[in-house]
Amino acid sequence: MFRKNKFKAFIAAWSFAWLLTAASTVFAAPVTVKHHMGEMTLAETPKRVVVLGHASLDLLDKLGIEPVGVVKTLLPDYLKKYQDEKYQAAGSNLEPDFEAIYMLKPDLIIAESRVMPVYDKLAAIAPTYMFYIENGQYWQDTQQNWLNLGKIFNKNEVTKPLIAELDKQIATVHAKAEKSGQFALTVMNNGSNLASFGADSRFSHIYHEFGLKPSVARNIKAKAGKHGNLISFEYIADAQPDVLFVLDREQAIGRSTGRAQTLFSNPLVASTPAFKNKRLIFINSAAWYLTAGGVTATRIMLDDVNQALN
Repeated sequence: MFRKNKFKAFIAAWSFAWLLTAASTVFAAPVTVKHHMGEMTLAETPKRVVVLGHASLDLLDKLGIEPVGVVKTLLPDYLKKYQDEKYQAAGSNLEPDFEAIYMLKPDLIIAESRVMPVYDKLAAIAPTYMFYIENGQYWQDTQQNWLNLGKIFNKNEVTKPLIAELDKQIATVHAKAEKSGQFALTVMNNGSNLASFGADSRFSHIYHEFGLKPSVARNIKAKAGKHGNLISFEYIADAQPDVLFVLDREQAIGRSTGRAQTLFSNPLVASTPAFKNKRLIFINSAAWYLTAGGVTATRIMLDDVNQALN
């Protein structure tokens, strides 16, 4: 009788363990999420995932999700492990390799804004989630993407504490920035061309979430461009920013290293309070330009802004 009860207990325990395992791959009910390109419903937790961007890859890395295909070009140092041959190359940040993706037989593709023009082609291969952040809504959209993917992968026990942690850090930085009353100018150089980005740009979180005030020139006008407002070093000198953030696009896309430091070493920049008070900050180009919306990237951004406030 004892052995029979023991055997029944073993079977019950095994069955419970099997159910837990099954629950990790099959939802109790289909999961539906809304994203920038519409709505998607998945019946099962995806197992074969292709990731076409570094921000979403940064998040999946923190969730412990192993993709089958990734973009291997321009990976930041903290995602270099995805160069390993066990991860199939799925194209570049701008051009997916459709044949390679098709051959991987994904049950989910995670795309980012740079491949939005070919979204329909990707969605014809497999359900495709668009990881997208609207200008002016960095933290709001980032949180929603994290929660959506946490729901898809049954990992919101990881994403919610991450959001709470970063919420607290953002609030701390915002309070420090407001107290400082500092005006910041955010500039991206592409070779010798300069562009500024204000409160409603792709770098809006410097002003909205992180709490600095936008610095603008009074006597020189910027010219609207495709990527930011085109400016000159005379514009920077006229704006007299308390903080000057510089993003070196050439470094971000692997064309040069350190050119921005040389370019910004001139009398016009030296005339600003930012330079005089050692608040000329060369921000992490990979985090701000390539992986914005990722967990590690957001932490790096906070560190960059903190440099100006400490």
